Amino acid sequence: MRRLIYVVAGLLLAAAITTALARLKPAAPSVDRTAVWTDTVKRGPMLLEVRGLGTLVPETTWTVPAATEGRVAKRYLLPGNPVKAGTVILDLTNPQLEQETLDAKYQLKGAEASLEQTRAQLQNQLMDKRTQAASVSSQYRTAEMQKDAKEQLLKNGLAPTLDVKTAEVQAEELEKQNDLAQKEVETFEHSIDAQLAVQQATVDQKRALYQLKKSQLDELHVRSGEDGVLQELDVDVGQQVAQGAALLKVAQPTQLKAALQIAETQAKDVQAGQLATIDTHNGLIAGHVIRIDPAVLNGTRTVDVKLDGPLPPGAVPQLSVEGTIEIEHLTDVLYVGRPVHGDAESTVGLFKLVNGGKEAVRVNVVLGRASVNTVEIRKGLEIGDQVILSDMSASDNYDRVRLE
Repeated sequence: MRRLIYVVAGLLLAAAITTALARLKPAAPSVDRTAVWTDTVKRGPMLLEVRGLGTLVPETTWTVPAATEGRVAKRYLLPGNPVKAGTVILDLTNPQLEQETLDAKYQLKGAEASLEQTRAQLQNQLMDKRTQAASVSSQYRTAEMQKDAKEQLLKNGLAPTLDVKTAEVQAEELEKQNDLAQKEVETFEHSIDAQLAVQQATVDQKRALYQLKKSQLDELHVRSGEDGVLQELDVDVGQQVAQGAALLKVAQPTQLKAALQIAETQAKDVQAGQLATIDTHNGLIAGHVIRIDPAVLNGTRTVDVKLDGPLPPGAVPQLSVEGTIEIEHLTDVLYVGRPVHGDAESTVGLFKLVNGGKEAVRVNVVLGRASVNTVEIRKGLEIGDQVILSDMSASDNYDRVRLE
């Protein structure tokens, strides 16, 4: 019986110990105090900002297209070279266009020669008609004088009436012929301009075609339209290019803006006119937002910032920069440094320091509006509380850690 009592007591004791051990919480893990980043909850003004990476890009870029198709024969400059307006950068060749230009030139010369020939022929015809009209006019004046003479002789009884009547009829007939001859000259003079206008239209058409071909031939010498720096050269020697294809880009290197990539969740608060600061890694430049791209690409939106300050040395197009945009100034809010895992308008678990900073316990914190480095606290913390902001995902299974 005694032995049985000992066995039962031993079993009960083992069960009690097992139950007690099962109810014990795991020991709090230790964390190196110097390996975590902490901050203290404060109340006061808070600046809402968003940040994004980007590059410096020219405010204005001139793209030079191919005015006509051709093959790249020669390249005079490479990207990075300064250019003046009218500087030849590429030479293209187009044998067909050269032949068409030559044909148009000879067609123009032929049309001009035909015009001059027509003008000379019409002038000769006009002279002939004027000569004929002058002859008729002379005959008419002669007939008039004969009529007057015979009328005088008739008054003196020296000429028969029939001769006077005949002279009058001849004078009247020649008068009509003279009037018709003069009108024919006037009509022909007026018709000369109309006949020449047809020939002149042909000449103008041929000249316009020649000028077009000549202009296209001249545009085979690809030039820069503005002063600046050659940014891109998209063709190689020997390459065939189509009409309208982009050949090169020229930009002003002293007129740059920052194109920042802002996360789409943050870009909704960005507005034109907001102040910004651009870090070129060689100095800070003040600026302001001038455009927000309406499209989202790879989770970001492009925000253009005009630079209000002078460019630092080494600032060139495509230089990588960081930009910070001021969204709003909050006057009196509870805030703390932004945790590694803490998005705006979310609830997160943060470790709050207790016991004089020797330990930290997990608390649920409701976050509000978030800036680049700070976040608003809406619930879960008080002024003066210290929290761990660094990554504590290794302690997700624990509600308490020891700081050593």
